[in-house]
Amino acid sequence: MRYKKISFKNSDGHQLSGRLDFPLIGKPKAFVLFAHCFTCSKNLKSVDRISHAFTQQGMAILRFDFTGLGQSKGDFADTNFSSNLSDLKDAYDFLEDNYEAPQIMVGHSLGGAAVLHVSGELDNVKAVATIGAPSTPDHVTHLLDKGRKELEEKGEAEVNIGGRTFKMRKQFLDDLEKKERDGVIKNLKKSLLVIHSPQDNIVGINNAQEIYEQAMHPKSFVSLDGADHLMQKEEDAKYAGSIISSWASRYIEVEKQKEVPEGEVWTRVGEKGFTTEVIAGRHQMIADEPPSVGGDDYGPTPYGYLLSGLGACTAMTLRMYADHKKIDLKEVEVKLTHDKIHLKDGENSESSKGKIDQIKRKIKLTGDLTNDQRKRLIEIADRCPVHKTLEGKPDILTEEVG
Repeated sequence: MRYKKISFKNSDGHQLSGRLDFPLIGKPKAFVLFAHCFTCSKNLKSVDRISHAFTQQGMAILRFDFTGLGQSKGDFADTNFSSNLSDLKDAYDFLEDNYEAPQIMVGHSLGGAAVLHVSGELDNVKAVATIGAPSTPDHVTHLLDKGRKELEEKGEAEVNIGGRTFKMRKQFLDDLEKKERDGVIKNLKKSLLVIHSPQDNIVGINNAQEIYEQAMHPKSFVSLDGADHLMQKEEDAKYAGSIISSWASRYIEVEKQKEVPEGEVWTRVGEKGFTTEVIAGRHQMIADEPPSVGGDDYGPTPYGYLLSGLGACTAMTLRMYADHKKIDLKEVEVKLTHDKIHLKDGENSESSKGKIDQIKRKIKLTGDLTNDQRKRLIEIADRCPVHKTLEGKPDILTEEVG
């Protein structure tokens, strides 16, 4: 995906590190702000996959490291839930000042509690989504294990969270206790999507129930069945991203954008990988390669699109012919494959390797058809415009443009 490394100062003067992911082509339909989980960072693999889902929907998404985490400056021991909320507001302001105010807020775990607390104050936010979020921010104290007692007795301690050691101070606990809870979710006044796994052993599913029951409509709940709290399985993060980004597209306000002229197709690939956005008119698609050749398999291969074009053209041509001749053609199914095959002895070829491209097309016709009608329809299939273009070996003119 196309992205830009960014940094901005928070209200305490610390430099926060972020990454802004863009759609591969065109102006973003909207901007999204993502808040990561407690002690995590913007570079969590699941966040990558969720971000990719948003860029595929034509939206840009900002994810950043909270103070003292990842590549952001500051001391984590000096932070608390209130400072997280302040960082989120600073990120919102950064987008509003430099790009466009975010319309969508997404939060994972404690980041979900943070977006619930802060979004009600942000006028441009239209919708909020949480993933595995606690219903109250003080839920995080359950993660402190034995360190909580030392924190309360000595005022600071090194605590183990998720296998990593962090220095914390008692002010973190004090801040959670003082944080207002009543009415925050009920008074959110934003469209809300709650995603949670019943198998989440870090933040129990009861938290999702409490959030959902407190929230006013419009609200939705989606079960992320089988997923762990961090969505470490690729399919879980992709599923969450696809659900949230599709849901969010219902609530964003989109400026009418210039469409690609009819008859033109635009494609663009980013700095890394093969994932390519394809735009034809007002339709957006993704092309990619399979993992076996270094791709991410986010869409069909270029040859997949080539065969799709031929198959679609074949089916449409037969539909048009049958309608014109009033033939009882109920359905057309076309199956295509592409291979490189060796030439038979005696055949000439410009290919030094002695291979040619071969496309096999199998057509299934359903309807009350006579044998003559079936035979004629198969003949007509060879007259589809894409078929004739491929057989005609079109000239392809290539030039560099500025």
